[in-house]
Amino acid sequence: MELANLRPADGSKQSKNFRRGRGHGSGNGKTAGKGHKGQKARSGAPRPGFEGGQMPLFRRIPKRGFTDPNSKVITGINLSVLEARFNDGEDVTLLSLLEKNVIKKVNDGVKILGNGELTKKLNVKVNAFSASAKEKIEAVGGTCEVI
Repeated sequence: MELANLRPADGSKQSKNFRRGRGHGSGNGKTAGKGHKGQKARSGAPRPGFEGGQMPLFRRIPKRGFTDPNSKVITGINLSVLEARFNDGEDVTLLSLLEKNVIKKVNDGVKILGNGELTKKLNVKVNAFSASAKEKIEAVGGTCEVI
C-alpha cells in the first residue's frame, strides 16, 4: 500500500448533492428514496422531535431556573498565581495576564483574590480587588488601580 493508492472504503462516501427523483436510469427515481406513500413520503413531514402526538421528550423533562441575560463573567485570579508568574516591579494589566497565559480571555473583567502570599512589589491594574488582596499588595509596597 502506498499513499498514491489510498482511497475511501467502498460505500463510505456519499454525496449530499445527489439528484433524487430524476428517473429510473438514475438509480433513485420514482419515489426518490422515500418509499411508498405514508406521512414521511410527503412534503411537510413531521418536524424533528415529533413523536406522533405523544408528549415529546423535550416537554416531558422538567425545566429549572433561567439564565440571567445581565449576568457578568468575572475571572478570579489568586495572589499565588501573580507571585509565580510575575517578577518584582512588573505591571500587571489585562494585556500582561493574557500574554503570560494566566487568563485565556477577558470576559467581563478580572478580579484579584487574596489567596496565597505575595512577596513581590507589583503594580496591578484590573477591574476589581478583594479587600484581603488589596491589603496584601499594598503591604509589600505595590499599587492597586481599578480600571
